[in-house]
Amino acid sequence: MYIGQREFPPGGRVYVMGILNVTPDSFSDGGKYDDLETAIRQAERLVEEGADILDVGGESTRPGYVPVSGREEIQRTVPVIRELKKRFDVPVSIDTYKSEVAEAALDAGADLLNDIWGFRRDERCAQLAAEYGAAVCLMHNRETAEYGDFVPEVIADLQTSLAIAGKYGIKKDKIILDPGVGFGKTLEQNRIIINHLEDLVALGYPVLLGASRKSVIGQTLMLPVNEREEGTMALSVIAAMKGCGFVRVHDVEKNMRVLRMTDAVLHSESGGR
Repeated sequence: MYIGQREFPPGGRVYVMGILNVTPDSFSDGGKYDDLETAIRQAERLVEEGADILDVGGESTRPGYVPVSGREEIQRTVPVIRELKKRFDVPVSIDTYKSEVAEAALDAGADLLNDIWGFRRDERCAQLAAEYGAAVCLMHNRETAEYGDFVPEVIADLQTSLAIAGKYGIKKDKIILDPGVGFGKTLEQNRIIINHLEDLVALGYPVLLGASRKSVIGQTLMLPVNEREEGTMALSVIAAMKGCGFVRVHDVEKNMRVLRMTDAVLHSESGGR
């Protein structure tokens, strides 16, 4: 698939999306990069460490988050996106579910629309992605963690998102799927969906795992947010072994290293001595 001008061939290595939160209240790095200068400096570091995509977010979606207006989200993200497109030859993603934000970001040069509601909150996002020829990442989400048959229902919800994408003419080779770790799921359900990533891969689309520093790690290992990198790297390895195409992480360098090692083993020739 292509994201912007860059090709991401399937079946190769796992690609790394670097997180750039330009928010005052994100759960892990809120307030660190919420002005243009610090955001660009962090983006430069992520690119130097090997990030394949930069994902810009202007609203925290941590548990219990307070939504911000589309206008404020635009004010936070669009200047950063414009500057990233000037300075770096790396595709830029906008992390939003609001069509007014998506339109402003795509107009500023964003290459990928990363929608935590998978077009099920605001269908105009799908229309805009189609009009701009943007790639999309469709994430699974629910208001509450209530399911009858968990994994099949996650897949059914994602298929609803795919149907919306198809309705507006978004091509299959522009779509990534995301299981939505930390969204509308209990701790055990988060672990289950990670253990069933291959079921999402079987749908025939690249799958992105976005679990960096999330509560599934903190609650499993009983660790604060600033001590969850080993857990994040373990999940990156699992993603690779399950056939995912992308991971979304805060610490690009460490995850790139574990993924290179994992890739070397997974793609080694059989019959060696």
